[in-house]
Amino acid sequence: MNCLVITADDFGLAREVNEAVEIGHSRGILSAASLMVSAAFAEDAVERASRLPNLRVGLHLALTDAAPTLSPRQIPHLVDRRGRLRSDPARFGLELAVSEAARAQMRAEIEAQFRAFRSTGLPLDHVNVHRHFHLHPIVAAMVIDIGSRFGALALRVPREPGRIAKSGAFSGRHVEDLCSRMLERRARRSGVMTPEAVFGLRWSGRVTTERLRLLLESLPCGFFEIYLHPATRDVFPGHAPGYRYVEELGALIDPANAEALRRSGRRLCGYQDTVAARPMLQ
Repeated sequence: MNCLVITADDFGLAREVNEAVEIGHSRGILSAASLMVSAAFAEDAVERASRLPNLRVGLHLALTDAAPTLSPRQIPHLVDRRGRLRSDPARFGLELAVSEAARAQMRAEIEAQFRAFRSTGLPLDHVNVHRHFHLHPIVAAMVIDIGSRFGALALRVPREPGRIAKSGAFSGRHVEDLCSRMLERRARRSGVMTPEAVFGLRWSGRVTTERLRLLLESLPCGFFEIYLHPATRDVFPGHAPGYRYVEELGALIDPANAEALRRSGRRLCGYQDTVAARPMLQ
């Protein structure tokens, strides 16, 4: 198998992001997008996706630093004073470990986001989690268990190899790598598909044209995902400071990158396009 998923995260966050997803897919090599179901422009994102039948859309579970799907009154352990999902992952993770009430509320919020995605009518291509909060083992178990009831067959595991084509581009992050390996084993034991590796972690918000081309030219044969954060402007409500959104969109529509993909012989796809080959990936 020689398949590549190229994904845009934060679909629905802002109109600028939604525009970039449409441009990146229609004029470039973007094959998938991950929808934030409770973001301000989620409805606009769904409308655009309905016009793009070949764009694979998954659920970008937002469990930290985002608007919740449930009312803040229903999930007081999960939100801050503004009613947004908390942005203190270390303390939040510890509270999940010790508080039964926090765990129950987390399960309810995860299920609510899956239900909201189902209500869009879009086929569920994959699941991933904002800021990779599913590296927390309690959250991982909930995502996989609840996802199974909503037909989630594929999950992003944020595991990025330390070196690509001897470039030395990536350095090891041992704690994250260990958690990712544990998550991958848990997912595959549950029959959930994961890619062999995912790229975009260490260059998050900075996947430039040259960096994307390096990946397209250097990845070995196999099933991989590259994810980006494209937008038509660098500054918009909800943007991450320092992210080079416009450059990432440029990388997706650069003709040289399309040619590099063609030369690689890879099939550009979504996760659901590889479901028939699942036994090969286990």
